[in-house]
Amino acid sequence: MEDVNEVQNVEVVDEGIQYIVVRIGSEQYGIDIRYVDNIVRNQRITRVPKAQPYFKGVINLRGEIIPVMSLRLKFGLEPDEFTNATRIIIIKPESQSAIGIIVDEVKEVVTLDSASIEKPNSADANDVQAKYLSGIGKYEDSLITLLNITSVIIDKENV
Repeated sequence: MEDVNEVQNVEVVDEGIQYIVVRIGSEQYGIDIRYVDNIVRNQRITRVPKAQPYFKGVINLRGEIIPVMSLRLKFGLEPDEFTNATRIIIIKPESQSAIGIIVDEVKEVVTLDSASIEKPNSADANDVQAKYLSGIGKYEDSLITLLNITSVIIDKENV
């Protein structure tokens, strides 16, 4: 009987979730890799009149018009500084069209298991950014703010 329990415990191993770690300003953020469709170099963004201030415009990616937003402006940081490391990450949530988000740099892909992820403190829930967070990941010697990318994007459409 004990052998059966041991086998069941082995099957419950936490595989973890892969995150793309990006830099925005001086902070590291993690984006669940399941939502990432593509990562492209910075390209010409066509402005759209009367759009939200953090909505930078649209790009043409292989014939598909994709809206692009600045997470820096959405989070109340200073405007984007475009460098050779700047990338546009194309996010494709289930049941929604693709959207691009501008990041200062794509750093690496990490796998975090549930033991290394802290849920956001409910006291922080009043903070504007807190609704965009799914947790804080501990990876090696650094902390990675994990974005709830669907709430970041859906919030854009409801504003």
